[in-house]
Amino acid sequence: MSLLYRFVWAVVRLAAPLFSIGDSKVARGLAGRRRAHEVLALWGETIRDPQRPVVWFHAPSVGEGLQAQAVIEELRAARPDLQVAFTFFSPSAVDLARGMAVDVAAYLPWDLKRPLARVLDALEPDAVVFTKTEVWPTLASEAARRAIPVAIVAATVPDGAGRTSPMARVLLGRAWSRMSLAAANSEADAEQLRKLGVLAGVLEVVGDPGIDSAATRFDARNREASWLMPFQRDRRPTVVAGSTWRADEDVLLPALERVRTAVEGLRVVIAPHEPTSAVVAGLMERLRAHGWRTTTLADFERRTGTPSTLADSGPDAIVVERVGVLAELYEVATVSFVGGAFHDRGLHSVLEPAAAGSPVVFGPRHHNARAASELIADGGAKVAGDQHALAQVVSAWLLDEESRNEAGSAAVGYIDRHRGAAKRCATLLDSLISTIR
Repeated sequence: MSLLYRFVWAVVRLAAPLFSIGDSKVARGLAGRRRAHEVLALWGETIRDPQRPVVWFHAPSVGEGLQAQAVIEELRAARPDLQVAFTFFSPSAVDLARGMAVDVAAYLPWDLKRPLARVLDALEPDAVVFTKTEVWPTLASEAARRAIPVAIVAATVPDGAGRTSPMARVLLGRAWSRMSLAAANSEADAEQLRKLGVLAGVLEVVGDPGIDSAATRFDARNREASWLMPFQRDRRPTVVAGSTWRADEDVLLPALERVRTAVEGLRVVIAPHEPTSAVVAGLMERLRAHGWRTTTLADFERRTGTPSTLADSGPDAIVVERVGVLAELYEVATVSFVGGAFHDRGLHSVLEPAAAGSPVVFGPRHHNARAASELIADGGAKVAGDQHALAQVVSAWLLDEESRNEAGSAAVGYIDRHRGAAKRCATLLDSLISTIR
């Protein structure tokens, strides 16, 4: 299986130049990965301070990157001399990586011996740390061969995860068994990790550092951000729908049609998960076809003055055409909808709206996100199976201030009770590094 795995990656690497032309997500990922090993190795060979520890963190995409970022910040606080290399898989994490307090960042190199050998020999990391879900077998193997500890933080294994399939178990079994530390989000995750091959002696249940990330980012939000000012001047019942896909919007838009017949002055803010120009234009066209006065966040941001009545209050549907602002936009939400749970990709993070104190609603396919189920149990979130149920939930919260406030308080309470995982992860990693340094 390992020979077949390496053969497939070698073929992909050879074919990459043919498929890395253009601006698609796949093309950008392939183009970035072609020279990633050179970026990392060059830093290691020319800039790295050999007298100071180095930790290589890897996260697949933005959500996992935010979890890693929370741990990195706590680990840097404990070890000010730390040097950090950060890699990611998805092009959506490029902007996040640029803003992180790390020494070098790049796409994850090809999971092949030759490029990884050069990177590991140049970086000489004191530990390689995966985040949440993604463990790469060749990287884990090459690190272990050099006696470099391999760890995973924010580790979670939802029911039905691809890693639990027979083929994945064969492919990743040795990688899981090589872990020197596995910091799991919950006891259930720890049990699943044991079944995958993680040794019981290296398992620790610490909670989800993503909760720390969401809370910290909300606490540090810029309330004077230019895109928030028009909302503050024009306060209305507002539904913020974050990280939506077409499948979500097919349910959300008809539901909002029902809601606005009952809620005067309703405003909706929709942030597509992938806000390409085509996606934004298509969503705006659909909204306008149903009578919504629609604009982009960029145009809304340029508005000046304070409307005197709801009738002349300008747009009532704002489409977010950029990434990086959603967490702050949840502050203006009366009710929040989180996308992903009306199709097979699974629910996106519910932590940001919860940290903002907003009641949260989402679709039925949320079982990949333990926080969603826990928020439901705590009263901070509800699930809606179709457009009728979604309209009912949103309308009820918008029209009943007491129940809305109770749900918002429950959401904030959930966040507050579960803070601290990032520091616990950092403490464990510090101990792991200290056995080497």
